[in-house]
Amino acid sequence: MNSEIKLYKFSADNKMSKNILVVGVVHGDEPQGEFLINKYLEGKRRKLKNNLFYIPRLNFSNTRKNKNGVDINRNFPAKNWVLTDPKDDYFGGYSKNSEEETKFIVNLMEEIKFDAVITIHSPYKIVNYDGPAENLAQTAGKFLNYDVQKDIGYPTPGSFGTYCGVERNIPILTIECDENQDLDELYLKFKDFFQYLESEY
Repeated sequence: MNSEIKLYKFSADNKMSKNILVVGVVHGDEPQGEFLINKYLEGKRRKLKNNLFYIPRLNFSNTRKNKNGVDINRNFPAKNWVLTDPKDDYFGGYSKNSEEETKFIVNLMEEIKFDAVITIHSPYKIVNYDGPAENLAQTAGKFLNYDVQKDIGYPTPGSFGTYCGVERNIPILTIECDENQDLDELYLKFKDFFQYLESEY
């Protein structure tokens, strides 16, 4: 298991609580999620309605792929995983679920039944969703002032969205941040959305 990956849990005293997972930096060259999550975790928690699980940074490389040259978001054990050319930017590994980062998420999802998953990417300024997540996606879109799209516009074999949303029927959002927006300004939008997930969703 990758000892660098940090998981922070905040529990609600409520038997009806939802379990929500928020993941940053699936691609190492998309650092916004780590900043947004860590800044939010520095603040005080509201009274929690839900159980929140935060992973500020999943991928510790500084490139799209991980240290093994694998795009984590094409390595999940989805039925549509395919072997592609290792030189491809979207290379999903020589076998599905081969990477430490992917195994970390898959094992976590085997241990905990999540009611929603949020991943933070860049740069398209949209909220993409899979599974029964349209209402949550529309809510996120209002907080962030981003358009909502069910179809990202290109194939994503072995993606987290397919593994989680399509095959496991868990609502999952892929939030694509504006990579040119000042991070402190972006945080103000995400702060409200994170508070919504913790206290209202």
